[in-house]
Amino acid sequence: MMFRETIYALSSGALPSAVAVIRLSGPHVREALTRIVGFVPEPRQLVLATMRNSSGEQIDRGFVSYFAAPASFTGEDAAELDSHGGKAVVAALLKELSSIAGLRPADPGEFARRAYLNGKFDLTGAEALGDLIEAETEGQRRFAVANTGGRTAALYQGWRERIIHTRAMIEAELDFADEGDIPESIGSTVLSSVTELRQEILSHIEGYSTAEILREGFQVALIGPPNAGKSSLLNALVKRDVAIVSDEPGTTRDLVVVNLDLGGMKIVLTDTAGIREGAGKVEQQGVERARHAAGSAHLVLRLQDITAPPSFGLKDEYTDEIVVLTKIDLDERVSVGDPPDPGHLAVSAKTGEGLDALLALLQERATKATGATGGFVPFRERHLVHLREAERLLGEFSAARNLGLELQAELLRGASLALGRIIGDVDVEDLLDVIFSRFCVGK
Repeated sequence: MMFRETIYALSSGALPSAVAVIRLSGPHVREALTRIVGFVPEPRQLVLATMRNSSGEQIDRGFVSYFAAPASFTGEDAAELDSHGGKAVVAALLKELSSIAGLRPADPGEFARRAYLNGKFDLTGAEALGDLIEAETEGQRRFAVANTGGRTAALYQGWRERIIHTRAMIEAELDFADEGDIPESIGSTVLSSVTELRQEILSHIEGYSTAEILREGFQVALIGPPNAGKSSLLNALVKRDVAIVSDEPGTTRDLVVVNLDLGGMKIVLTDTAGIREGAGKVEQQGVERARHAAGSAHLVLRLQDITAPPSFGLKDEYTDEIVVLTKIDLDERVSVGDPPDPGHLAVSAKTGEGLDALLALLQERATKATGATGGFVPFRERHLVHLREAERLLGEFSAARNLGLELQAELLRGASLALGRIIGDVDVEDLLDVIFSRFCVGK
């Protein structure tokens, strides 16, 4: 696509910095380079040049590179100005660019959006690029890189082509049944292939929970009665004071959420209000939030003060929970290696005993929950919606053999469109603002 305006933005992050990179893309790039550095470098070469304003005054001296269309990130003429990263230097360069006719500041994600519209990558590749930029852990980075390779798009495109081929066979029987070279009852021969494809999609859908954990983190909720040591344990695990610790019951009334990076896995720890009977109205709201957080967590750590009697306010049971005995430094009878119950963990937030074992357990559970994905699972809820739609339509096709060839072909058309919407081949214009607005300015 040809855009009339040339966009520019600081692409290298916050100032001041050692180097600042200003990126340009659009039809006026050559004009802008001639105006600022006096010439257009040979494509794909890094050249040392003096950058000047319209009065000929030197702004800075740095490197300039030019990328001729279509061999650039956006597919348009593009350039980068590498200057010193001082605030005044960058401000002067951006001011000079703004004075050139046809140039304007880029919107968030506009470079990536132009790259997508010019066929540099498909919509899933754009979303994976956004995930790569937002990656906080090594596991998230690897997952995003795997998805930027185009394998996911190739899978969906391959499924779509199989559906289109099946639809073509049915329409051939419908339109040319009287032709001698068209076999009779073609529609009945494609049922097995559609059933096989539907099963492939169902298996693929099952992997979304894995992708959700990789992208959003393995959710761990700390629950227990008041003064069980939840906030103290949270502070000890993250090695800083993120939650208020007090002997007064009901101190924690809202959720306190922090992230851990364990072996490249993102672990999301949620400290919750103490659960007890007879809580007041305000405290009861915290209790309800605690129960909700525990109900949606992948793992629940049920904390119990080793020096206190068992609590009778914790009647909820969760699918995956571990009892953690706290404050073992106050009870000489209990040690990390000898808890009262072999299925329990014993820790001390004060001395650090048992924390390494707890962290190792969290990492083990998170790794087990994700398994070996290879990045080949749906990684956005948007994908999941369209995959389920395609699977539903293929299921209706398989179950409705008496609907007639016309309706069978229509069901297949709907399934192919659903897959096409994932990779951006059809009807996605309304999604572009949502997807690319999440990118930073300059990307």
